[in-house]
Amino acid sequence: MSASPADLFATDAPTRIMGVVNVTPDSFSDGGAYPDPADAVRAGQLMIDQGADIVDVGGESTRPGAPRVFASEELRRVLPVVAKLASSGVPISIDTSRASVAAAAVDSGALLVNDVSCGTNADLLRIVAERGVHYVLMHSRGSSADMGALAVYDDVVTEVVSELSARLEVVLAAGVPEDKVIIDPGIGFAKTAAHNWALLANLDALAALGRPLLVGTSRKSFLGSVLSGPGEPPRPPDDRDAATQATTVLLASAGVWAVRVHAVRPAVDAVRVHRAWHAAGPARPARPVACRVGPAR
Repeated sequence: MSASPADLFATDAPTRIMGVVNVTPDSFSDGGAYPDPADAVRAGQLMIDQGADIVDVGGESTRPGAPRVFASEELRRVLPVVAKLASSGVPISIDTSRASVAAAAVDSGALLVNDVSCGTNADLLRIVAERGVHYVLMHSRGSSADMGALAVYDDVVTEVVSELSARLEVVLAAGVPEDKVIIDPGIGFAKTAAHNWALLANLDALAALGRPLLVGTSRKSFLGSVLSGPGEPPRPPDDRDAATQATTVLLASAGVWAVRVHAVRPAVDAVRVHRAWHAAGPARPARPVACRVGPAR
């Protein structure tokens, strides 16, 4: 499934798989998983071997409440990983909201800047425009420390689309070509579980902005909540992969450009199954019959 850099951003291709490598001690799912750059490089290469199309490298946690780190520390974490993977031919996205980190990562071979600040850093936008790389404009409000208090909407779909539209104008005015921009609704960023579900159910409203969509649901807390029973705590992040792949199939059906996931192989399998189903022809209404799960008898 891995795409070459030449066709990675084609909008008429099957849904792409973006693997996540967080080189952080405190990310909500894989924080501390890669204590050494060599561990992160091996993880990124394994994702490509399993079928990922691009690897997203991040050096600062964006989980709710996470404190910021110094730019020098973010650079120390990500640059060796980006440089090594890119030099090996791995398509790389850099997950950052800092211009200095974006510039260094792009100069080391990153093809995409994944900006979780919703395009609020003018210097970062200038770097993207000057370097001619692709750019993810992700909806967010505030920083990781205070975004929970900003998850207040009268109509989350209308307001997120409106805010993204306004920020898209800023991005384009900064000189970033429109055909380089990808939109991300920012699932979990200044949003409650109900907000997340509303956005996922109305992706057509986001697609109306005219840009490809990247969506990241992987292992997020709104999935943990929906999987737990009444009175039970949310399932832990590492027990949310099956639910993540359910959203992967639905997102592939919605035609998104890419999904951002921690577990690559199940996502690749999910997209392959969706492609095979879709290629078989238009679906016909199914009769209401039972579906047995388990070994045949």
